[in-house]
Amino acid sequence: MPHTPALAAQPAPAPGTVLDTRFHVETPEGIDLVMRPAGLLVRALAFAIDLAIRGVILGAMFLVLSLLGQLGMGLGAIVLFLVNWWYMVLFEVLNQGRSPGKQYMGLRVVHDDGTPIGWAASLTRNLLRFVDVLPFAYTFGILSCLYTRTFKRLGDIAAGSLVVYRDVPLQRPPLVSAEPLRAPFTLSLHEQRAVMSFSERQGELSAARRQELAAILAGPLQVPAAQAEQQLNRIASGLLGPL
Repeated sequence: MPHTPALAAQPAPAPGTVLDTRFHVETPEGIDLVMRPAGLLVRALAFAIDLAIRGVILGAMFLVLSLLGQLGMGLGAIVLFLVNWWYMVLFEVLNQGRSPGKQYMGLRVVHDDGTPIGWAASLTRNLLRFVDVLPFAYTFGILSCLYTRTFKRLGDIAAGSLVVYRDVPLQRPPLVSAEPLRAPFTLSLHEQRAVMSFSERQGELSAARRQELAAILAGPLQVPAAQAEQQLNRIASGLLGPL
């Protein structure tokens, strides 16, 4: 039986159309990963927390090193370099992309594909921070965050990194209980999502809305309109497979 190309009556959004602030990535394993890029304000708050922590660390260290005279001054310069340039890198790589400020604000840094950030990317994004601060008060970094869809500063663009919210995984709503039924033809990934979403959202929809959505999906799936809801739920159960 020939494959029907479209389930929905409305055309698909054009590539690049922004529907929300979520960032979708499909992993090599075929898993659809959804991330929420962090905006400018929450990132600024996280950075302010980290800046305060570094200030406390440096203040305490300089207080101790000042007792050592000239040697303390030399050691203080080394400590200043290490804290300023390695504080972020060490936390991001060794603590799953989370500095203390990011952890407090519920953020983490990842690669663009959602994988944990590595040494090279973390070094790049943090070393290029000196470009983001130009010409003053993070002007370039702020403009870059406001211009890019995923709120990237220049260091993130160069490193291929992304600051996202650490969402707690949500449980998918259960499907309507129905005897599994095989679809009349092979469904694309988007078509499978549409059928599964219809069955999962049954409890949230009014009867009129369920009938409206079922009618849209029934035609392409060659399902009788009078039995559309029941048959769609059966096809969704079939897509889920045996438990």
